[in-house]
Amino acid sequence: MAAEPAPAAAGPLVGVDLERLTPYLDAAVGLAGPLTATLIQGGRSNLTYRLTDGRADWVLRRPPVGHVLPTAHDMAREYKVMDALHGTAVPVPGPVLLCQDHDVLGADFYVMERVDGPVLRSADDTRGLAPEVAARCARDLVDVLVTLHTTDPAVLEGFGRPDGFVARQVSRWARQWSLSATRELPGIDELVRRLERAVPPAQRAVVVHGDYRLDNVIFVPDHQGEPGGGIAAVIDWEMSTLGDPLTDLGLMLVYWDEITENVTGTRHAVAANPGFPDRAALAEAYASASGLDLSALHFYVAFGYFKLAVIAEGIHSRYLAGQTVGENFEKAGPAVPDLVQSGLTALRTGLD
Repeated sequence: MAAEPAPAAAGPLVGVDLERLTPYLDAAVGLAGPLTATLIQGGRSNLTYRLTDGRADWVLRRPPVGHVLPTAHDMAREYKVMDALHGTAVPVPGPVLLCQDHDVLGADFYVMERVDGPVLRSADDTRGLAPEVAARCARDLVDVLVTLHTTDPAVLEGFGRPDGFVARQVSRWARQWSLSATRELPGIDELVRRLERAVPPAQRAVVVHGDYRLDNVIFVPDHQGEPGGGIAAVIDWEMSTLGDPLTDLGLMLVYWDEITENVTGTRHAVAANPGFPDRAALAEAYASASGLDLSALHFYVAFGYFKLAVIAEGIHSRYLAGQTVGENFEKAGPAVPDLVQSGLTALRTGLD
């Protein structure tokens, strides 16, 4: 089942000022009653809240309140991508509004429709599933990724520069590391150099999600609230653009590795259920459905480890500064060296 929103602590809810938000939202959608907000636990980066006026439910997304990297946490981009994809074969929540008036919450934020359904975020969410249900969820995950990558990229015209995309991504995340780093880290410079030298040519320019993984989708529920077949919505579009589809696949396979649980802050959902296929099977299913050549997949997996290491270091930086909201953020920092070494291993030996 999807994780329930954490109850708000006594006093103001960090990141949401209801006194300012209420009149703004009332003017936009017309509230039926007093507005309440609860933090939805699980996010390591942007802050996500459930809003309700007693009749309708929405979800609000905003950037973290602390250290924010340049070009990261782009709420306007995330909203505009969902708005562009809404009505295509890619399932997304219905967009409601985008606010770029910082007098409301001190940052850009957006509101979308709340989609009901299970989110497989942790071992607690997957341990009790029948193995065949876990296998079906993995197939659904791959199928929707292929659907995204075969969607007409014209829906995001002007959102990116596909030519040279991967080389720019390596450079961008190397700069992000220099802005986030809290320490000298063995292996990081070598990983960057090797990635820069090994960038493969892109086979196709598509809409890429940028952070596609099991817990960034909401499954269609059955009558018991478990995954009933199909994906109701893909969420967390802040890093989406036009680019190389294998960057999405590589990062999805990185999240299939149990090493990532200290970044997500939860016990690994995939490792908890034997029904989930291994990474090689996922890659084979994607290759069969997409028709893409995966001979350079080791590069994309290594880049995924590097990208996640940079993200984790940013989380660690906010944690050290006392600027995180939620639990288990102390685990992100110790995960970074292992992610870097896993990236180097992927370049040397491949997927496994």
